Amino acid sequence: MPAIMQAMPDHRQSGMSETLTAFYPWLKAFHIIAVIAWMAGMLYLPRLFVYHCETAVGTPEYERFMLMERKLMHVIINPSMIATWVLGLSLASALDVWSAPWFHLKLALVVALSAIHGMFSRWRKDFALGRNTKTQRFYRIVNEVPAVLMIFIVILVVVKPF
Repeated sequence: MPAIMQAMPDHRQSGMSETLTAFYPWLKAFHIIAVIAWMAGMLYLPRLFVYHCETAVGTPEYERFMLMERKLMHVIINPSMIATWVLGLSLASALDVWSAPWFHLKLALVVALSAIHGMFSRWRKDFALGRNTKTQRFYRIVNEVPAVLMIFIVILVVVKPF
């Protein structure tokens, strides 16, 4: 019997498809990879915003930052967030953790991280339109939010404190 099936309550063992059980380690591996990619982008983009604040609209430097931010958002951050959600919800279903209190808080924190993602997207568009009104200090502070959320999410998933 696969290890995942041994760790699950008996009532879930009979309901989980053998296919999902067979792919569980792969789902988990790709979920971790997606989270790493999402977090890398979420930690780097506001740092780009900090340096972008130093450039004048219309200069080659300003245009270079716009290109870097757009590619980071469209090629790394957006796809990895989608993969994180799809794979994470698949894992939650496979493990039937919907009623676990630690999972409720973890899910709320991932929703908060997704909201920050949306704000980053809006601020990137503000730069692209030459309408940024935020300061370097603001982006330096905001840069810490994804890291703090990540710390709490990882602790909840690994420790399951309640």
